[in-house]
Amino acid sequence: MHRYSWAWLGLILVTGLSIGYGQASELADTVSAVKPSIVGIGTYLPGRRPPSRLLGTGFVVGDGHHVATNAHVVDIEIDDRKKEQLVVFVGIGNSPRVIQAKIVASEPQHDLALLKVSDRLPAMRLSNRKTVREGENYAFTGFPLGAVLGLYPVTHRGMISSITPMAIPAPSSGQLTAHKIQQLRQPLMVYQLDATAYPGNSGSPLYDPDDGTVVGILNGVYIKSTKEDVLSHPSGISYAIPVRYLRELLARQTGG
Repeated sequence: MHRYSWAWLGLILVTGLSIGYGQASELADTVSAVKPSIVGIGTYLPGRRPPSRLLGTGFVVGDGHHVATNAHVVDIEIDDRKKEQLVVFVGIGNSPRVIQAKIVASEPQHDLALLKVSDRLPAMRLSNRKTVREGENYAFTGFPLGAVLGLYPVTHRGMISSITPMAIPAPSSGQLTAHKIQQLRQPLMVYQLDATAYPGNSGSPLYDPDDGTVVGILNGVYIKSTKEDVLSHPSGISYAIPVRYLRELLARQTGG
């Protein structure tokens, strides 16, 4: 009897290890597949030192000529007199390719923006799911620490810990604004993750670790400034905007 018990224990351990290895292997394959679609969003000014400035993350969608990111990432003033340009950075390392970009659509309500580039880049697929489930695990890839050492995308994993309204009631009427009241009347439901994202992750895709389909767009600033201004510097929490809003924005822009 003991012999069979040990045999079953060995089988369970081996099976468990193989399952864990398989999951890690699948994620590694997915990360390799999606990385060419992850780009940096920033500005380029030849006379500036350094000439490139990274503002956030984006990812290629649609026909390969469109890049999705957060609206707040590109809500900046461009110095046309000095020939500053809005650009996307493509590639990995110290010498990324710089491609001029143009904002073709912006939706501040959902903090989404679409850029257009002349080069055709590999696009990520957008999920057709209407929502995700709490407890599901996803991955996101972006540039959390900017480009201090070069353009090197970083991948994190996070569980959907809650599907929650973006705005929460203020503890006193004095903290309510017209914008917050509107959000409370028509709440935007967002995905809360048990993972830490940084400002550079704004615009990163939240995707299925098995097939790389995008289910959300990471937001490191906009949601937190709305949802958590009554909390004291929460850590280990990130939010993502459901991908259906990006699908709708892309369809309006491309007529698809």
